Amino acid sequence: MFFSVFIACAILGCVAGFLAGLLGIGGGLVIVPAMVYLLPSLGVSGESLMPIAIATSLASIVFTAASATFAHHKNNNIPWDIAKQLMVMIAGGALLGAYVADTLSNELLTYIFAVAVTILASYMLLSIRTVKTKAMPSDGVIKLIGFATGGIASIMGIAGGAILVPVLTYYSMSIRHAIGTATVCGFVVAIFGALGFIITGLDHPNLPSWSLGYIYLPALLGIISTSSLFAPYGVKLAEKLPVRYLKRLFAGFLILVAIKMAIQ
Repeated sequence: MFFSVFIACAILGCVAGFLAGLLGIGGGLVIVPAMVYLLPSLGVSGESLMPIAIATSLASIVFTAASATFAHHKNNNIPWDIAKQLMVMIAGGALLGAYVADTLSNELLTYIFAVAVTILASYMLLSIRTVKTKAMPSDGVIKLIGFATGGIASIMGIAGGAILVPVLTYYSMSIRHAIGTATVCGFVVAIFGALGFIITGLDHPNLPSWSLGYIYLPALLGIISTSSLFAPYGVKLAEKLPVRYLKRLFAGFLILVAIKMAIQ
């Protein structure tokens, strides 16, 4: 089963990486629902299915976010004074999110993911734009934003950019700096969220073979083996296609997937 899961998730990694490059979205929005549908057909199911999908998604984001963070740092896209404040609180939020997710039923975790994806995809679908007139808030508010982002992103298995970028641009941060900040914060979410899912899953009795806590290693290796390779192709195609409309189409598709997950 190791080989079949690896191959299937390598294909998933191609799709996730390509869409990430094309649409500028985090891979978790693609990987989590895809794994929820894919893994049962490969023999992985049960109450631990959703935590496995979320944990494996977070672990894959560690690798992609690390290289992206380095690139943004080289291009001076990360305002470290703000990013450091966010990172500390995001780490705590991500760890707490993993522990909270471990206490929730598979059904409730699926509902939470479906509702959160619907909200984020609706934002993407409607292309809501806010006027950049707000000054950057106090340190306390920034830390609260970081903690909330870390918790929500960890529970969902995403990097958190879909949450942070709109918030930071609302507070007058340039889109370039907002994306750079969200990238490094996504790296922190992925590390601490994945660590939390490893710890909480170590004593779980019904996990499949080749699991490290809730992280399913065959799926992780498959995803990371291809996702970074296909992202540049998505970026190149984005220069030729009307990405704004493609993003709206994809957001509509995400909403349908989320609704189907909730109904099932």
